[in-house]
Amino acid sequence: MLDFGELLPLQPPTIPAHQLPPAALAYFGDAVYELFIRLLFLTPPQRINAYHRQVVAHVRAESQARYMDFLWEYCTETERSIFRQGRNAAADGPKRVAAKIYRQATGFEALLGYLYLTNPQRLQEIFQLLAGHIRSEVENKTHAAESPSEM
Repeated sequence: MLDFGELLPLQPPTIPAHQLPPAALAYFGDAVYELFIRLLFLTPPQRINAYHRQVVAHVRAESQARYMDFLWEYCTETERSIFRQGRNAAADGPKRVAAKIYRQATGFEALLGYLYLTNPQRLQEIFQLLAGHIRSEVENKTHAAESPSEM
């Protein structure tokens, strides 16, 4: 099992997270999340194109919104508040994504950015939950693709 506690060995800046606007937390959280997903799919070794397809599938707004739905029951009231602030601060996203989905993904990213800056241990817990959930999704999708279709 990967230790996501060492995912980002950089020291967080001394900027208090509560002084950052939700959009800045989301901007930062987007980078934190993409690095987590890249690390998650780094093994087994595969072609770069395969890495890229897997990562893109999981960093899309639709996936992030779905993962936030999964995490909701595990979130504290403070974490839910940070999510809501990020969601409510989101501008309209790309036309291919429904505004509600885009806002939910932005809230998810804001939460991850906030946790990185304020509570890396909690971020580790969130990443462990997500890793298990994502692996389960991938495994179920793989088994469904391998099952012969009934006609």
